[in-house]
Amino acid sequence: MQHQNLHILVDMYGCPNRCKHCWIGHMQNKKMPDNSDEIIVDYFKPYFNSLTFYSWLREPDFCNDYEQRWIKDNQLSINANPQRFELASFWRLARDKNYVHFLKNVGVKKVQLTFFGMEEITDWYIGRKGAFNELLLATEILLNNEIAPRWQVFINANNSSDIINLLALSKKLKLSERCKAFGQDFNFFIHSGSCDGENKKLYTIRINKEDIPPELIPYYNNFSETKTESQLCELLINDESIFYYHNEDEITLNVSNNFDVYFNFTHMHPRWKIGNILTDDSKTIVQKIIDEDIPALNLAKKNRVKDLVKQFGNPKSHKIFDCIDDYKAYLLNELIDYEN
Repeated sequence: MQHQNLHILVDMYGCPNRCKHCWIGHMQNKKMPDNSDEIIVDYFKPYFNSLTFYSWLREPDFCNDYEQRWIKDNQLSINANPQRFELASFWRLARDKNYVHFLKNVGVKKVQLTFFGMEEITDWYIGRKGAFNELLLATEILLNNEIAPRWQVFINANNSSDIINLLALSKKLKLSERCKAFGQDFNFFIHSGSCDGENKKLYTIRINKEDIPPELIPYYNNFSETKTESQLCELLINDESIFYYHNEDEITLNVSNNFDVYFNFTHMHPRWKIGNILTDDSKTIVQKIIDEDIPALNLAKKNRVKDLVKQFGNPKSHKIFDCIDDYKAYLLNELIDYEN
């Protein structure tokens, strides 16, 4: 019996960064065996109507043969083709003059670049020196090849003033005018990100809503819809519902470089693990995927939102959350960490 459409994201080559906002969490860097892609596709393909294969989970194109790799990702996919979205490797853009031409050839028109402020704090968040200057170099390379950069900025209590300087820099570089010259828009947008994975560890420095500088509010995604933790606690304190993740027609899996399988719901915590491709029978794993039968979700279904708020919410906190589901996800992962 075949099931829904499956997307598989595999950490085949690792990542050059150790970003403090990484929502899937940090893992060991290593190159998987060359035949790993075929093992993974063969494991799942009898059970799904279509299968889309991606050889990266963290940094896109983090392999020297990225052109051949993209061809193979397409060849391995069944009744579907992988998409580029707006993702590319700024690490590679800064080091490989041919990479931008590859991006053009596969139809990339915009590339998202992630900042946290100016040089010192961006390097700190990304986890290595030189990252900020690479992002600026990547911006120039993209513009010179008529690909529009999108500057995504994560805000916390320790970088809000720095982001004002970053906004000024984007205007000094005339990024908006330069993008319009080839028919694209430049986007500078701010958010707090979800509160899971590595970003959950930054809860203590999550910014209070009232502390966001007024000059940044126009660039904050849907600022009028954001809420403080205290507002969310008040909204949810009598909520009898259960919060848990659920797939519809599309299922997306993350596969670690140790062949562990997770849903693409939140960070790759042991309680979110579905199983392992090398040690578990494929029928068993697929049934768990279809039934969504994993420890974290089974625990979620036993706990009402109001009970999570009472146990883990802080009704005095003014920390900002971009949407109500982000806060529910934070509470759920607090429960999972507590029960672990």
